[in-house]
Amino acid sequence: MTGKKKKKIWIVIAVVITVVLLLLGCSWFIMRKIKQGKWKEELDKLMTLEDNDGGNGHDLRMFTYSSILAATNSFSLENKLGGGGFGPVYKGKMDEGREIAVKVLSRRSNQGLLEFKTELILISNIQHMNLVKLLGFCIHGDEKMIVYDYMPNKSLDFFLFDPAKKELLNWDTRFNIIEGIAQGLLYLHKYSRLRIIHRDLKAGNILLDENMNPKISDFGLAKIFKQNVIEANTNRRVGTYGYMAPEYAMQGIYSVKSDVYSFGVLVLEIVSGQKNNSFHNEEGPLNLVEYAWELWSKDAALELVDPTLKSSRSHIDQLQRCIHVGLLCLENRATDRPTTEDVLSMLKNETMMLPMPKCPAFVSRSSVVYELENVKSEKFSANGLSMSAIDGR
Repeated sequence: MTGKKKKKIWIVIAVVITVVLLLLGCSWFIMRKIKQGKWKEELDKLMTLEDNDGGNGHDLRMFTYSSILAATNSFSLENKLGGGGFGPVYKGKMDEGREIAVKVLSRRSNQGLLEFKTELILISNIQHMNLVKLLGFCIHGDEKMIVYDYMPNKSLDFFLFDPAKKELLNWDTRFNIIEGIAQGLLYLHKYSRLRIIHRDLKAGNILLDENMNPKISDFGLAKIFKQNVIEANTNRRVGTYGYMAPEYAMQGIYSVKSDVYSFGVLVLEIVSGQKNNSFHNEEGPLNLVEYAWELWSKDAALELVDPTLKSSRSHIDQLQRCIHVGLLCLENRATDRPTTEDVLSMLKNETMMLPMPKCPAFVSRSSVVYELENVKSEKFSANGLSMSAIDGR
């Protein structure tokens, strides 16, 4: 082969490689633009899609990604506050000095655009002293972030289940937290423009401000009801095992009474300083709910009280009343549970006669095993983490 032919071949190869690279580059650029266009379209839908009550035009601040990076020191470990099933939460400080909390939604989480929109729209529409305040959001590529007011005392579980820190929660503080959670729930269930079912009420989702006032947070799993709707049904159970009402865990039926059940679990945890799912003795109670019922049945309910509170003799009647109300919230039948309005009356009116609670759900280990064996297409996670089903919403 002559030198001229070799040169021509190399020229052809170079041209082909150049053309292929150009085509690849153009394809990448076009795909990127298409992807950006889809995200822009999704973002437009996010901000304009009507909610269940027919409203739109939500005034939400969109933070730039660069401002979030600067505020959180590029999501440094030192600024990490914790994390849940939907992703980590970071502390940040804006240029103007305001402290923020940034929830970065995990790409592996089940929270897609629908849940993201739900949380944004819900929190932007509701304003109450016992609900966390939303400041805005940020979208960067595939990443979605929600920006809240920073709560300096983290969450209730940070104190309640720590042997050393729980001593900082005296009974007056704990009762204020119980009452504040009930006030927040009452607003969601009755007084907000939309009737909202939280569906994931637990100690980790109760934030505490500088004065230890409770703020209900994390509305990613919440559902909106029109005021004339009482309950709904879903094939996909989401939430946290141990706080879920029996009719929701087993049949997918949820209502305001589902939140009341979760509140009942929370009350027992706050009184006792124990997690509902911290009972692992095969011969003993299945969980805190069963333990509380056993003590109540033996007229020994005060044995449930956190030992750090035993010196609070002046509050014995209030402690007993809280246990009583907690058990009423845990009734097996949703219709037998009090409303959040009734709960507040029971807690605050010390002369009000309370009905006797009946045996709550999930107190028999064999019945739980039987029920769980009959739940199909469900996947439960351990250690109190979120549970979900495999079928779509």
